Amino acid sequence: MSQLPQPVRRAQPQQGNTADEYDDGPVVFRPASKDGQKARLSLQGPAGCGKTWTGLSIAGGFAEGKRFAVIDTERNAATLYVNDLPVEFDHFPMRRYNPRGLIKALAAAAEAGYPVVMIDSLTHFWKGAEGTLDQVSHVADSKYSGNKFAAWKDGGEIQDDMIEALMSYPGHIVATMRASEKWVLEKGNKTPVSKGLLAEQRKGIEFEFGVAAEMNLANQLRFLKSRCPAFRGLELDQPDGAADIAKPYLDWLRAGAKDIDTAAWIDAASAEDAAPQGLLALYREVEAASALATPLMHPGTGQPTSLGAYIKERGTALKNAQQ
Repeated sequence: MSQLPQPVRRAQPQQGNTADEYDDGPVVFRPASKDGQKARLSLQGPAGCGKTWTGLSIAGGFAEGKRFAVIDTERNAATLYVNDLPVEFDHFPMRRYNPRGLIKALAAAAEAGYPVVMIDSLTHFWKGAEGTLDQVSHVADSKYSGNKFAAWKDGGEIQDDMIEALMSYPGHIVATMRASEKWVLEKGNKTPVSKGLLAEQRKGIEFEFGVAAEMNLANQLRFLKSRCPAFRGLELDQPDGAADIAKPYLDWLRAGAKDIDTAAWIDAASAEDAAPQGLLALYREVEAASALATPLMHPGTGQPTSLGAYIKERGTALKNAQQ
């Protein structure tokens, strides 16, 4: 199994270590706002229901005429629609599905400035080659004498890091997931009863997203969960992703909110004249915006990390240099 460089993880606070300054900050309440919020949408359904087509249409609506990025695990399925949809996107195919690879791809997309990333599909990073389930099996054999229950400590961290990177991407996210019908044998009934579609990913993952929807083979879309009031209880027949979904979602996000430029934080963290206290203040600002996990390609090493980890690393190094 191939191994990717490990993203920088949170250092454990030690006596006299400046990590305490970052990890044990003050509790500060601020006026609530939607500033900087981005769309987080998942779309699940069985093969052939139209997830890729609809996802591309939604991503194109979010991009508002700009090129967006597609991370493709579906054997280049997205490229089949290049001439069929009024969208422009750049494409990155993946054949191995280590969640660290998705983190790296998101960091590269953030560095390139893509306003939207579509992942088609997120299922492979769970049950595909080198996905989370494979990682758990590998760790169980190599570290826990085959005990998969114990290995979930490590596997859970891998999965959680991937979700944090997704949720902290400095642009909009559209993620498709394969789904299969869930059948349950109820008490007193010998015939299984369908309980709807179950996403082929970690249980409950759809609820990490601001909006979660499912599609059936008739190309009908039903919203499972929505923080956006416009979608609650709504069902759409052959939806226009840009007009029916992207536009009302963006309108709601932008109502009374201002945008936040993540690039300005990266520039401030990388500035030659940056000082330890200034970087600590910057860390607090990023923390208040819930953006510490923003995926980032490390300016020095070129390896995937997070914005919070990079600010902390630089601030700690500068402070140690002064001592």
